[in-house]
Amino acid sequence: MSVFLLGAPPAFMKYTDVPLFISNRPLSKIKNLYRARGPVSVDSGGFSELDAHGSWDNGPTPRQYVAQVRRYVDGVGIEWAAPQDWMCEPWIVAKTGLSVREHQHRTVGNYLDLKAIDDTVPIIPVLQGWTIADYERCIDLYDRAGVDLRQERLVGIGSVCRRQGTEEAARLIRQIAGHGIRLHGFGFKIDGLRRVAPYLPSSDSMAWSAAGRREKQGCDFRFPTSRGPHKNEANCLRYALKWRDDVLAAIDEGVSQPEQLAFPIAA
Repeated sequence: MSVFLLGAPPAFMKYTDVPLFISNRPLSKIKNLYRARGPVSVDSGGFSELDAHGSWDNGPTPRQYVAQVRRYVDGVGIEWAAPQDWMCEPWIVAKTGLSVREHQHRTVGNYLDLKAIDDTVPIIPVLQGWTIADYERCIDLYDRAGVDLRQERLVGIGSVCRRQGTEEAARLIRQIAGHGIRLHGFGFKIDGLRRVAPYLPSSDSMAWSAAGRREKQGCDFRFPTSRGPHKNEANCLRYALKWRDDVLAAIDEGVSQPEQLAFPIAA
């Protein structure tokens, strides 16, 4: 059964038990953590780091990140966290000045470093690349490092969200899933999930927030700590949960009409 994680601000952990996906960037700023009502997983914030700085130099070191994840395990009760991976979208590669291959080596290397620091923290491996051949090469990098992705509880597939509604992305997801790897799709919205839901045991999206920002009047929902009605729906729990219902319907639609699983395709 496919699990959908609602991308959310940390405050949602207090008020809903639906599965949430929360960025390390705001979560790390909370001094006094609290137990989540439902399942929570953590995004490392890698896209924002590389997009803003072209490197991880301004983010936590691997040792600091492991300590943060350990704190979330103990204080929040998280399910898993993404590593400090290196995205491979062309505009991100242009900002770092490195090659796709170097991004892949750094992604695999970071996962190995994090697990070497503390192999009990629930950090999942992530595949990075741009073409199908890139992702196949990334699988091989993990294999050569002694990591059998087929045995992992989940493996993230990165650098897909901005093309996740395309046939190109669908072919990629079908092929990698065909290796017997349980994939988590980062940033998969409704159109993308209709195409590939049967091949993604897990996915997340926070697309509701951007859409909600355009809803200027807002509704009457208030958190107990709210000082007044909100001006738009960008941080509204009620709006987010309604949007989540639409995503779950798209997942059901995709599962009920699965596309033929592809055999390996040469890039």
